[in-house]
Amino acid sequence: MIEALIKFLCAIVWFLLLSLYLTWAERKESAVMQDRVGANRANFFGFRILGLFQPLADAIKMMTKEDFTPAFSKRFLHNLAPFLSFFFVAVTISTIPFGSHLMIGGKEFRLQVIDLNVGILFVLALLALSIYGVILSGWVSNNRWTLLGGLRGSAQLISYEVALGLSLIGIIMVFPSLKFSEIVGFQSELLFGWLPKWGVFLQPLGLIIFLMAAMAESERVPFDLPEGESEIVGFFTEYGGLKYGLYMFTDFMKVLIIACLLTTLFFGGYHVPWLYADGFHFPWGGDWLLPHGIVVLFQVIMFNLKVFFFCWLQILIRWTYPRFRYDQLMDFGWKFLIPLSLFNIAATAVLMSL
Repeated sequence: MIEALIKFLCAIVWFLLLSLYLTWAERKESAVMQDRVGANRANFFGFRILGLFQPLADAIKMMTKEDFTPAFSKRFLHNLAPFLSFFFVAVTISTIPFGSHLMIGGKEFRLQVIDLNVGILFVLALLALSIYGVILSGWVSNNRWTLLGGLRGSAQLISYEVALGLSLIGIIMVFPSLKFSEIVGFQSELLFGWLPKWGVFLQPLGLIIFLMAAMAESERVPFDLPEGESEIVGFFTEYGGLKYGLYMFTDFMKVLIIACLLTTLFFGGYHVPWLYADGFHFPWGGDWLLPHGIVVLFQVIMFNLKVFFFCWLQILIRWTYPRFRYDQLMDFGWKFLIPLSLFNIAATAVLMSL
């Protein structure tokens, strides 16, 4: 029990801290794309360090601003809604494996908080439940614009959540398990004696479908219809201070958990090509034996590098493409992603039978 608690605290600190600094990464990446400097005003004893103190300043500002609740809202539910979205997304990190295992004093510690037999279903269910915070905020605020944002969020959920689940059927077919640890274990094998057996090579179409549907899950441009600042102002119109900050922070947490899922399901997770428990064994011949601690360090670093890359990619897409119209998003989900997902399942079944 204590071991699981310690691992959860380490995982949640990593998750929250990295999500916090994704706000800095997005502001800097968008600034580079638009030939600007970006956030750089916050300083600590005169040191700015590329604006790295800006996320901390933003967090302090959010927590110290006035907590205003409209008199015409349903007060208890209005306060509860942002915490619902935050909680359901934050808990998902407990199933993600950061490495294989670490030996300390002859005892083995898995670098994963909990290894559920239905890990994929658990994460998908929690991500789907987070939409209740959006729907609830739209309803309890007693504002026509927030209600419209909540309705858009529920409609968007139906249109992309089906495709999101179907896109993973192919992965489950080629890696017959719902446990993240076993899926990563299958990807440590080699194809043709040299190519890592990663999901991206076995399910390239599934990867594309999952990426598009998962980005709709994060409710960010080009799929930010529930917010739609230039149209309806969004489901969080009546929120400010910490509660508004939680909604914004939850979006960045979704970006991070999507990057973790892409890494774990399609890019080998913590797996480093040709790295085994005792070191590197290259397919062209030659070995490079390493201590156990160095092997684990390689795994953790590789996992983080892959996650950073997919966070960068999602931010790049967010600042490159314009928003879908509402009808375009519905058509995209029902008429494109879902049929493509069904085709991917059928094609995978045919190829596996052959």
